[in-house]
Amino acid sequence: MTFKHGWTGDIHPKLTLGQKPLTVIAGPCMFESRELGFEVATRLKTLCEELGFNYIFKSSYDKANRTSGNTARGPGLEKGLGWLADIQNSFQIPVLTDVHTPEQAREAASVVDIVQVPAFLCDQKNLLKACALSGKTIQIKKGQHASPEQLIACADYIAAEGNTKILLCERGSSFGYNNLVVDYRNLVLMRRSGYATVFDGTHAAQLPGAGAGQSSGLRDMVPSLCAAAVAVGIDALFMEVHTNPAKALSDASTQVDFTTAESILRRIKSLTL
Repeated sequence: MTFKHGWTGDIHPKLTLGQKPLTVIAGPCMFESRELGFEVATRLKTLCEELGFNYIFKSSYDKANRTSGNTARGPGLEKGLGWLADIQNSFQIPVLTDVHTPEQAREAASVVDIVQVPAFLCDQKNLLKACALSGKTIQIKKGQHASPEQLIACADYIAAEGNTKILLCERGSSFGYNNLVVDYRNLVLMRRSGYATVFDGTHAAQLPGAGAGQSSGLRDMVPSLCAAAVAVGIDALFMEVHTNPAKALSDASTQVDFTTAESILRRIKSLTL
């Protein structure tokens, strides 16, 4: 499969993006410990191999976009990138993390396979340019405020800088205060543009700022949101998985446990045949 501007979807020597097999991008929202990352990567890699999915590990070293300034943000750039490199080398899988400044983009690119632009920063041209110049595959999260056309324009900006390895990620749109809705037409339009298209099933279930100083969410909606996205047609499914979501230090209301993650993947397997 070839994406816009002729990109073949190559992300890693062992992973080429395409609708079949589906790629799963998953891991804990935030790196709370090296052990958490390794446990999640072990379980998810094994499950994806069993079901025939590609697997990319995801976690954040710094959650800079927190609802409250009093909550945990992660281990920081140096330690977090070290843990990502450990997982990358131990499991021989690609890894993804988000960046918030041009300087972080350059440093993260020395380790990770995919650099992610957060939703709130998707229009920041200095950040987009730094990510483009890193030469790595770039995933752009669609801002809750943004239309698919705006996100496609951001991708075109990166491509104009000479980097065509781009993923567009849908994660819901603001619908009044403290609420997100998923417009599945966005996935159709994003794929029609020719760029690789990803659906974020856990962030799409958030209720931003609705939890008395933190984001709340509707975890029970995640399986249905994911199944609908796969049915519409995507190249990768993104979700956050934790050993004990209720005690997670970030996104505790929307991350899913291993049992739910397995149920989701087994359910969507039938949709990818």
